[in-house]
Amino acid sequence: MKVSIISLFPNFFTSMLETSMIRRAIEKKVLEVELVNVRDFAEGKHKVVDDTPFGGGPGMLLKPEPLSLAIESVKKDHSHVIYFSPGGELLHAKKCESLAKSYDHMILICGHYEGIDQRIIDLYVDEEISIGDYVLTSGMLPALVLLDGTLRFVEGGVGNKESVYGDTFHIEGEFKAPEYTRPREFKGIEVPKVLQSGNHEEIALWRKRAARERAKKREQKNTEEAVCIR
Repeated sequence: MKVSIISLFPNFFTSMLETSMIRRAIEKKVLEVELVNVRDFAEGKHKVVDDTPFGGGPGMLLKPEPLSLAIESVKKDHSHVIYFSPGGELLHAKKCESLAKSYDHMILICGHYEGIDQRIIDLYVDEEISIGDYVLTSGMLPALVLLDGTLRFVEGGVGNKESVYGDTFHIEGEFKAPEYTRPREFKGIEVPKVLQSGNHEEIALWRKRAARERAKKREQKNTEEAVCIR
């Protein structure tokens, strides 16, 4: 899988690309990441990439000309172009899996300031994605979230493929049960007896109940927060 990330600050991604799972995937040639600096495509002495919005309003927007050239420098016929915005489809595990299995080249556009000119979205963007109902200063963090979440579903992206489909949100829509490792007792808290029993049937039942309880607690909390917002 190849991912082209278009941003004003490509150096932001360097550390992540040189770390852990993503670094190993790049070394194994399972993943190729291309960083594209929008400012490289701006004209003039000062390489201006932003301007004030028509109609007034706070902040600045990324200009369409340099962003268009940046996209066209990497776009192929089969490329899938994604822009991160609060109004996009909410990213979830099934979406990550779908992206990984459907596209071998994704272009991720990272907005900055107040966003990008709508004409770029109209002309180039295949879909808009959101990672949550909050506002960030740019699309760089969402790009990393999508890259990390999607890589898990790429063949060879993780060491243990089975662990991906046993993770939270892939267990019938539930959370994983709590996990424990040695020592058996830590600061007065002991590992549940059932996990020490060696009875795999009982352990499976306990994990299923615990996972459902976690999901129930989250749903209750989200409901309470929604009521407060109203």
